[in-house]
Order: sequence, then C-alpha cells, then structure tokens
Amino acid sequence: MRAKTIIQAQHTKQLRKTALYLILIALVLVWAAPIYTLIATAIKGKQDFYNNASLFSLPASVAWGNFADAFIKGRLFAYMRNDLLICCLKVPLGILVEALAAFALTRLDIKHKTGLFVFFIIGMMLPFQAALVPINIVYSRLNLLNTYAGLFYVYIGFGISYGILVLRGFFRTIPKEMDEAAIIDGCTKLQLFWKIIIPVAKPAIATLVITDFLATWNEYLLAMVIINDNAKKTVPVGLMTFVGEHGTDYGLLCAGVLISLLPVLAVYLLFQRHFVEGMAGAVKQ
Repeated sequence: MRAKTIIQAQHTKQLRKTALYLILIALVLVWAAPIYTLIATAIKGKQDFYNNASLFSLPASVAWGNFADAFIKGRLFAYMRNDLLICCLKVPLGILVEALAAFALTRLDIKHKTGLFVFFIIGMMLPFQAALVPINIVYSRLNLLNTYAGLFYVYIGFGISYGILVLRGFFRTIPKEMDEAAIIDGCTKLQLFWKIIIPVAKPAIATLVITDFLATWNEYLLAMVIINDNAKKTVPVGLMTFVGEHGTDYGLLCAGVLISLLPVLAVYLLFQRHFVEGMAGAVKQ
C-alpha cells in the first residue's frame, strides 16, 4: 500500500513537471514569435511583399541590402548617433543626481526625509501626456524647442523619481557601521559618498544604467514633440520617417529596428550580471 502511494506521488510529481515544461515552452513560443517575424520581415525584399508572402515565411533570397539601406539611405546612423549622444550624457548625470538625493535621504541628518521622498515619488505618477502642453509653452518661450538641451532636461526630470526609489532602497541596506568606520578614518561626507557608498552600490547603479539607457533610447513621445529637425531626431522618431520617405517598406523598417537594438543589447550584456542583485536590494526595504 505504501509503495502504491509512493508511485502515485511520483506520477503526480512527474505530471506537474511535464505540465510546467509545456507551459514554459508555450510562453517561449509566445515570446519568440514577434522576434521571429521581425527577423523574417527584415530579410524580405519588396517582391516578397508584392507576392503576399506569409508573415512567418522565410524569403527564397535574403535581402541583406535592407540593412545597408536602413543604415545609410535611411539615415539610421545619424539617428543612432543622436540617441547615443543623449544617452551618454543623460544616463550618467541622471544617476549622479539620483545618487546624491538618495544619499541625502538615507545618510544625512535632514528634516522631513519621508516627506521629501514622497515628493520625489509623486513624479512617477505624472504621465508624459499631461506635461506635453506645459512643456511646449515653456520651451517656446525659452527657445529650447528643437534642441538637445530641451530634451535632456525633461528626460532628467521624468527619470529622477524612479532612480531615487531604486537607490534609496539599496542605500538603506548598506550598514551604517561602514559610515562610522569611514568617519573615524577621517572621511568627509563627500568622501563617504564617493569612496564607500558608490562602490558598494554598483549593482543598483548597473541596474539603473540598463533601465535608464533603455528608457532613454526608446523614448518616442517627448522626442517627437520637442525635436522637429530631421538631422536631430532620435532613433524611435527617425524610424517613423521610414514610412513616409520609403513608401512603407516593411523590410527596411524591420531591418532598422534590428540594427537599433544592438546598442541596448550591448549595454544589457555589459551590466546584466548586476541587474538582479540591484533590483533585489532596491525593493528589500
């Protein structure tokens, strides 16, 4: 009787394991289907679309020219250069401002820390759409429309709340005994921040580098409203010009999307080993 119970338990366990694997396989297929169709479309020529080729079918001849045309004729190189310039300036400076604010909220003796933190977090509740008209009016008066500076300011403003949330949570996990030991050794508050807290918080900073770079690189709405000059457009806005300039050549458009993924993928691969640890520390407290 006992042996029968053990066999039934093992059978039930095996069924659950099989069901779990089937669910995971189904999820992988759902996740991979858009990527597959993106790649399949990117390597199709115009003739394949004229022949009503299936979305999931592969072309008889791979149109590698789509990638060269997207990069050169579609001016994707210029759009990526513009986006990289903004990301390389905004991401480090934004993280520095967020780290200083999180350090003040967790390490300095200031009044109303909780109130200040709530004030920063309220910024996460403000959608881009609600701020478009005020931003446009203010920028028109300050001559910041169609400038990288104007785009830079709003990206910093809208990103600071999330960065403070992540860094404040991680900083609170760092033992205060490290502060006391550093002060006894003669460290100032600035040295404590730069030489102790920042090195320890590398996982959280790496997490922010990934998420902030991804958000800045893919941001479309603000960039579309603020930047009108085609030479200054970022990748998401620039890719939309493919529709008008090239007669909705979906092969060219998908090739441009694939090329634009490379910098984001490179940043993720560079910092991904710290990603999980950083998020875990950020939400611990």
